[in-house]
Amino acid sequence: MLVAGVDSSTQSTKVVLCRAEDGQVVGHGSAPHPAGTECDPQAWWTALQQAGDGLLTRAAAVGVAGQQHGMIVLDDAGRVIRPALLWNDLRSAAAAAVLVREQGGAKWWAEHAGSVPTASFTVTKLRWLAEHEPASAARAAAVLLPHDWLSWRLGQDAAAVPATDRGDASGTGYFSPSAGGWLPDLVTAALGHPLQLPRIARPDEVIGQTRWGTALSAGTGDNMAAAFGLGLEPGDVVVSIGTSGTVFAVSEVPAADPAGAVAGFADATGRFLPLVCTINAGLVLSATAALLGADLDGLSALALAAQPGAGGITLLPYLDGERTPDRPAASGVLHGLTTRNMTRENLARSAVEAVLASLAEAADLLTACGVARSRVLLIGGGARSEAVCRIAPGLLGCDVLVPEPAEYVAVGAARQAAWALAGTGTPPDWRRRPAAEYCGTPQPGLRQRYASLREGTYRWDGWEERTGP
Repeated sequence: MLVAGVDSSTQSTKVVLCRAEDGQVVGHGSAPHPAGTECDPQAWWTALQQAGDGLLTRAAAVGVAGQQHGMIVLDDAGRVIRPALLWNDLRSAAAAAVLVREQGGAKWWAEHAGSVPTASFTVTKLRWLAEHEPASAARAAAVLLPHDWLSWRLGQDAAAVPATDRGDASGTGYFSPSAGGWLPDLVTAALGHPLQLPRIARPDEVIGQTRWGTALSAGTGDNMAAAFGLGLEPGDVVVSIGTSGTVFAVSEVPAADPAGAVAGFADATGRFLPLVCTINAGLVLSATAALLGADLDGLSALALAAQPGAGGITLLPYLDGERTPDRPAASGVLHGLTTRNMTRENLARSAVEAVLASLAEAADLLTACGVARSRVLLIGGGARSEAVCRIAPGLLGCDVLVPEPAEYVAVGAARQAAWALAGTGTPPDWRRRPAAEYCGTPQPGLRQRYASLREGTYRWDGWEERTGP
């Protein structure tokens, strides 16, 4: 029996077809998405049809995982009102700060909603909509996340109430991971009037059928699906380098970080998924590669040809603003350039070290919130770079496991579909994929250089100066 998993990410839709009994991938497809920080959801629907052509109809069940936080507002006829605002659209930064103050402060949000909302969270985008597009806000009757909307479109009954799961819901800012339910008053406070919210489905629930009669599972957010696809257990910490960077772990207890850095998400199984997200990750590597006239493999080779520390060059990689730390208006800073060290190799190395240093700080934030760390796994498109894999242990301060490349988000969605199809109390026991181990000497000096540049004071060869990151 076959099951299909869908990964509708920022950049593309990927579909995998797997054997339900063991997770073996027997087919896959993909289709690109338009670039930008907002998107007409119809583009995702078109990409899903293209990527799933010849695959989805072969499956006995389908699960959809989608990028978190995206805001899709619908009118009372179920029509999309405006293009969806995506997680990496930071125009609601000011709205986020106001909402946090209005509703009791950071500690209140952490305790009630699991997270202190930043510009990425759906609730802040609702406030932005109310302030900047009041006519659209007045028409809004419902709000969905990307995976909710795609699952709803796949369903055969257009009149059915859309469904979501607690994992993806926990990224909205108006859901309580600890209580497992919506906080509708926060929606009203953000937008000015109530909205219909999708019902929360069980992790193993069949929520309906596709138009061709295939069972639909609840679906989830992309990070939750990746954790499920990897088969994470408490103590496993994942560092994922994709368009964004994420560091997350499975936990038996909810997280509530009043500092706002750790998002206290729920996972796709009934547990919790504390997570730290950075805006800048894979795009920093691709932008640097383009600057140097190289592809990503070429960037890797250049970085490995340089010495640790990139000859004294340090990059603060906040090229598109940043979420962790919360600096939506920030830009990048390249420090330490001289005529002696300004080589293609050092510039490549500084980019790799910058992304890893940023994610290493994210991993430390999880540890500070009580998350156990016995293994560190490196995944995502960035993990396909040999330079990233070999440099990572020095920045992360520990050995790193790199599972064999796979579409873990789509695999996790397929595993959820198999679970719903089986109707059992526990998920199917799909095999863990082999992992390569990378070892290295910790490089605390590089971490300190990065931290000093982030905080505005950088010391190199005895000179200290103020910067303005």
